Amino acid sequence: MQKTVRPLRVLVAKVGLDGHDRGAKVIATALRDAGMEVIYTGLRQTPEMVVNAALQEDVDAIGISILSGAHMTVFPKVIALMKEKGMNDVLLTGGGIIPDDDMQALQDMGVGKLFAPGTPTTQIANYIQEWVAANRSF
Repeated sequence: MQKTVRPLRVLVAKVGLDGHDRGAKVIATALRDAGMEVIYTGLRQTPEMVVNAALQEDVDAIGISILSGAHMTVFPKVIALMKEKGMNDVLLTGGGIIPDDDMQALQDMGVGKLFAPGTPTTQIANYIQEWVAANRSF
């Protein structure tokens, strides 16, 4: 009997008051086109809402799009909630307007690779696929 492989599940979220969602929608579409199942939460989510939705949807990765400058608040809160809920094998990644020094600080906290505007969507999809293959057990 052949084992059925489910598509990767990725939750794409906009956290806080950042109302610019075009980039998040582009990424969600690109990930879907790469064969992933995408759950898009829409605008104005709280970190708690994002983590709870990720748990309910049994996702492999969470992608947060942030353009508001609140990345040093949002990502640490989300990663802390993920650890609290035992989501140690779920990737937290994202992108937006994030200075390089802040990207490094967030990665040091356990956030995955972060992507700047203009990054090819294939690069983002490949990163998620490779990370999940290396870090998740099904």
